[in-house]
Amino acid sequence: MENVIVLDESKYNILGSDGKGFAWRKPNTEDCPKNLRATVKRGFGNVMIWGCMAYSGVGNIAFIDDTMTVTSYIEVLRDILRFSASISGLSDTYHFQQDNDPKHTTWDTKMWLLYNVPKRLNIPPQSTNMNLIENLWQILDFKVRKIHISSKRDLMEKLSKEWYNIS
Repeated sequence: MENVIVLDESKYNILGSDGKGFAWRKPNTEDCPKNLRATVKRGFGNVMIWGCMAYSGVGNIAFIDDTMTVTSYIEVLRDILRFSASISGLSDTYHFQQDNDPKHTTWDTKMWLLYNVPKRLNIPPQSTNMNLIENLWQILDFKVRKIHISSKRDLMEKLSKEWYNIS
C-alpha cells in the first residue's frame, strides 16, 4: 500500500538495551573486565523518539522529553504528521496506521484524528508484527550502535543523522 503512513515511538539508551542481558562465561570469571558491562542508573541516558514512514521513505522525527502523554502525542501529530505526509507526496490522500498504545486510543486522540486525518487503518491489539515501523526501529538501533555515543545530545544527533539516511 503506497499511500499508508505508519507511525510509532521508540526509546533509545546511550548504552544499549535496558532489558536483561545474558553472557556465557567460565566459573569464577564474573569480575574479569571482558565480562562486565557499563549501565546507566536513574534514566538520564535515554531518549524517546517519534517517527513515521511511508512507502516513499521516512517522515520527520520528534524527540520527546520525559514520558509521552496524550497531549504531547497530539502535539506531535499536529506539528509533524501533515508535513511528513506532504514530503512523502501523500498530502491528504494517505491512510494512517498506529498501534494500540493507550495514548493512541484515548477520546482526545480519536477526536483529533477524526477531524485531521483522512483515513485510518486499525490493527489488532498486541500486533507488533503488523506495525512495519518496528522493523525500522531495529535498523536504526543497529546503525546507531556502530557509533560511539557519549551523551544524550550525541545520541539524539546520531539518531537524527541515521534516520534521515534511511532510504
